[in-house]
Amino acid sequence: MRLLLFNPNTTAALTQRLAASASRVLPADVDLVPVTAGTGFPYISSRAEAQIAGAGVLDVLAERAGTFDAAVIAAFGDPGLHAAREQFDLPVTGLSEAAMIMSLSLGERFAFVTFSRRMRPWYDEQVARAGLAMRFAGTFAPEEGFGSISSVAEEMREPLLRTCLRAADAADVLILAGAPIAGLAGDIAGDVPAILVDPVQAAVIHAVALHRLRPQGADRGSYARPPGKASTGLPAAITMRLGR
Repeated sequence: MRLLLFNPNTTAALTQRLAASASRVLPADVDLVPVTAGTGFPYISSRAEAQIAGAGVLDVLAERAGTFDAAVIAAFGDPGLHAAREQFDLPVTGLSEAAMIMSLSLGERFAFVTFSRRMRPWYDEQVARAGLAMRFAGTFAPEEGFGSISSVAEEMREPLLRTCLRAADAADVLILAGAPIAGLAGDIAGDVPAILVDPVQAAVIHAVALHRLRPQGADRGSYARPPGKASTGLPAAITMRLGR
């Protein structure tokens, strides 16, 4: 099985971090293919940026169609996730949705712990969209700011650990939200009295499970393929995909 791990952020160091964390839990027969966005933003932190990144997700999946069996959209706001499921005949997962699904089997209430307070409203919306507000304890973030997006996990390890300890009073399961802190859950799990979930690990395991359960992915009901439609000025690969 070939699993595409697409980072919609343009920071290659984040892709490396995501791939390293994902590789710790993947079965030996899964070939992970990490890809970094060539256009967009160093990291996505707003609704507008996510909207733009979502178009990039569709374009990359269309360009590489036929070279992978399932895909993970490796940004916590899941840009382009539902549109990708509508357009591609294979499983597509996202970090926030997969992490929430995983958390439901590990505890009664879950919370997000992230590295920037700016993310909170956008992340909270992911919970509302999933219909899980009754089991959500909120999004927690340190007061401190960060320097380099490539080294957030190292730079903010102690503030994030303190934030996890605070969030553990409200939730059984803590989802460490955001590509820049991929891998941190395993490093600090022994210091936190709650279950920690690494979203990229949840997403790749979910993608593998879906591939084995239903290799064609979501293709019926609201995800049935829409009729082909002509477009103007779009990249060639996505123009062909939407016109089918």
